[in-house]
Amino acid sequence: MKKNAIRVIFGFVSLYLLAGTVFAADMLIPVGRVIGLDLYSSTVTVAAFDDTVCAARESGLQVGDEICRIDDRIIDSAEDVRRALVESDGSVDLTVKRDGRERQIHLEPRITRDGPKLGVYLRQGITGIGTVTWYDPQTGSFATLGHAVNDRKGNLLNMSRGCAYPATIVSVQKGKSGAPGQLKGALNADVLLGTLNRNTSQGVFGIAADGWAGEAIPVAACSEIHTGSAAIRSTVCDGAPRDYSVEIIKLYPKSRADGRNMLIKVTDPDLIAATGGIVQGMSGSPIIQDGKLVGAVTHVLVNDPTRGYGIFIENMLDAAG
Repeated sequence: MKKNAIRVIFGFVSLYLLAGTVFAADMLIPVGRVIGLDLYSSTVTVAAFDDTVCAARESGLQVGDEICRIDDRIIDSAEDVRRALVESDGSVDLTVKRDGRERQIHLEPRITRDGPKLGVYLRQGITGIGTVTWYDPQTGSFATLGHAVNDRKGNLLNMSRGCAYPATIVSVQKGKSGAPGQLKGALNADVLLGTLNRNTSQGVFGIAADGWAGEAIPVAACSEIHTGSAAIRSTVCDGAPRDYSVEIIKLYPKSRADGRNMLIKVTDPDLIAATGGIVQGMSGSPIIQDGKLVGAVTHVLVNDPTRGYGIFIENMLDAAG
């Protein structure tokens, strides 16, 4: 990954159109701060074509094709692609996966001063922003999002490694019925906040470099959570996190593994004025009730951005391992 660069990125969030646990920790710090996330996988796909090099497009290669092999070399990274082209004899045979089937494509890379080029831009992983749910000062572990990061096909991204970086909010697109909003953030890749080690359906987890300051509060069991007033801690502007009032409207069984364990409604007029409710980038915002950490925001209802879903903190901790 290229350092010394500020990248503008958008938030992760899951969108949904309305139609006895042993805890890893008893006390956790509810953070609520936006961070940048880089998740890398071993899958290299074609993201776009370089119009100055026609070889790839003319060969039949398509955006979204997964490059599995070049000649006899197995491709696990963009660097593998570069090496295979350098070692080629002037033409290459690509094995790509498209719609679940492998296809063979023969082409001749263009020779440039920087070496042979396929004429494509490659993607290896996903970058975005999310909100830190909790930090455990005893172990250095942290959690974010409360739901999985999926690949472009909607499947759980098979993360090989990942990094967390500081992020600042550049702008806010307010949510409205039928059009979910989003936070636009700038990621600073010069400062490493932590490493990511697990991408699960219940959130993304990692180990912090220095961690986040704050007061640790008790972790709530599912049986302690009830309908009624609560708060979410979020960062929706370029500043410190703050608490916003919400109401827990309905509770669902802990066995629901889709991140929809409670239905919440934003009641805070400041948050509604700033964002319209729940927007992309707020996923992972800790939910606090009766002085305890009860869960995290995970989904927004597309037809009503003031409403969304949250995951029980128990389910996040179970997935954290």
